[in-house]
Amino acid sequence: MILEVAILNVKKGQEKQFELDFAKAGQYISSIKGYVNHSLKKCIEQDNQYILLANWEKLEDHTIGFRQSSQYLGWKNLLHHYYDPFPLVEHYETII
Repeated sequence: MILEVAILNVKKGQEKQFELDFAKAGQYISSIKGYVNHSLKKCIEQDNQYILLANWEKLEDHTIGFRQSSQYLGWKNLLHHYYDPFPLVEHYETII
């Protein structure tokens, strides 16, 4: 299993609407083959910072299956305008 991690810095004042739209965006990511689950966590120290954690069966399920899909366009249109700067997305595999 692969863990996708993205720190999301949302433009100040847009946090509540971002949270509502993120909940809607779940329909796009969860429909992809190889998707396992995802969660959104809010930073306690910085109220406009979030972390996205998404589990995928394989790296390609995210990097190709999702990112090259029509569902990704829906996700992108709903969420990408909230970010400043645009998030760095990294992938992790379990070692122990």
